[in-house]
Amino acid sequence: MTPQKTAQFRELIAAQLAAIEQALIGASSGAGTVMLDQSSVGRLSRMDAMQQQAMATSQVAALQRRRTQLHAALKRLEGGTFGICCQCGEVIALLRLEGDPGTPFCADCQAGRE
Repeated sequence: MTPQKTAQFRELIAAQLAAIEQALIGASSGAGTVMLDQSSVGRLSRMDAMQQQAMATSQVAALQRRRTQLHAALKRLEGGTFGICCQCGEVIALLRLEGDPGTPFCADCQAGRE
């Protein structure tokens, strides 16, 4: 991979990481303990709050997984193995990397894992 492409991917990953950090700030506030809202009456209000909490918790977990993938991609980028499939060792298509720079697998290996 050329130094110019490497720099482009580094910028793309950094931008995605910044967006994730911002999303985590917003999502984390909804994932806290469900407080009983005295202005809302009934069991459904509490269940709705608990459902919203579960969705926020799930979103936080997904964002954290994505952040971990992108940090791993940065390590591969710095180590010179970015764009190489972690399973078969073949080159990952640039189009695939541009769509998801955090992917550690080529399309064939990813399909085999699903």
